[in-house]
Amino acid sequence: MRRNSNRILVSHAGTLPRPNTLQELFDGGPSRRAEFVEQLPSAVKEVVRREAEIGIDVVNDGELSKLNFSHYARERLGGLEQPAEGGAHASARNIVARDAVDYPEFHARGGGRMRRAGTPVLPGANVNPTVVCTGPLKYVGAQTTAQDIANFKAALEGLDVEGFLPAIAPGTIEHWLFNEHYSSDEEFLFAIADAMHDEYRAITDAGLNLQIDDPDLPDGWQMFPEMSVEDYRRYASLRVEALNHALRDIPEEQIRLHVCWGSGHGPHQNDIPLEHIVDIILSVKAQVYSVEAANPRHDHEWRVWQSVKLPEGKSLMPGVIGHATDIIEHPRLVADRLVRYAGIVGKENVIAGTDCGVGSRVFNGEIAWGKFAAMVEGARIASRELWAD
Repeated sequence: MRRNSNRILVSHAGTLPRPNTLQELFDGGPSRRAEFVEQLPSAVKEVVRREAEIGIDVVNDGELSKLNFSHYARERLGGLEQPAEGGAHASARNIVARDAVDYPEFHARGGGRMRRAGTPVLPGANVNPTVVCTGPLKYVGAQTTAQDIANFKAALEGLDVEGFLPAIAPGTIEHWLFNEHYSSDEEFLFAIADAMHDEYRAITDAGLNLQIDDPDLPDGWQMFPEMSVEDYRRYASLRVEALNHALRDIPEEQIRLHVCWGSGHGPHQNDIPLEHIVDIILSVKAQVYSVEAANPRHDHEWRVWQSVKLPEGKSLMPGVIGHATDIIEHPRLVADRLVRYAGIVGKENVIAGTDCGVGSRVFNGEIAWGKFAAMVEGARIASRELWAD
């Protein structure tokens, strides 16, 4: 992966706004799926070109092909079944369970989804859907992944940018899967890791960088209100062990890790502090660590890096713009954040990034691209100051 030499590089965490024509096909559901797939290559080319033009150095395909950030994996894993509607699993998991104790009315009425005008109230909206593992897990997504890679590589041709494709971590996939086949949760977790290894290898073998999306690492804490910090550290450490198993024989320099506390809008009052898990995050086999850092709940956690040493040769990609507000950050604020991190971990080790995938969480595409432009300009300001000598 590229590293800073005379300026701060710019990237982001994932989702980009779909072009309007592609979004119309997406909204059309299964009946328009074939048209959606047909339009993907040109849509990916459009968003990649726009990333490059706006000044983003390390780009992706916007995750345009994925119908959902985390649930896409169910289409790529065999051995799963989704029970008939109404057959909800008795232990359905809720990724805001701790916050829901303190803010029951807010979450009972749909939580952060209430913020969109015209959006219906969705009780239990943060409860993951029930998908059951009923047989041996195997990877069945080779063709889809190959098409994603082909679309993206075609879009990169002729551009002076570096490319990454995101894929979900085993622990995050586990969030919405229920085991009815394997003898233990650990065996089940490592079976997911073995299956997803195929996708990870396909991406890196194609010469692209792999971003592992692992919101599970911090946000799993919310799902288990009964756990102590030490209990949760053991839980998270096992999931990192499984992730590193899935990343075996993949060059570390092609791997970046993204962690966040879940991109849902809500109080996040009970998020686990970064200081309790930062060492576990850094134990993931990766060259770049993308960490949520711009929103009001986690902006202060730059202080963690004053006492935690970033390993030699690694880069930190803190979020310097956020998905939690439609207000576009001022470039000076972005620059201040980058200069502050550079002063702690070194200017050569900081990449400008986003808290989460901005494209699917802010109000519309115009705002998302406005935020990206502000991030690029802020990185330029910071670069002029940091390399003034």
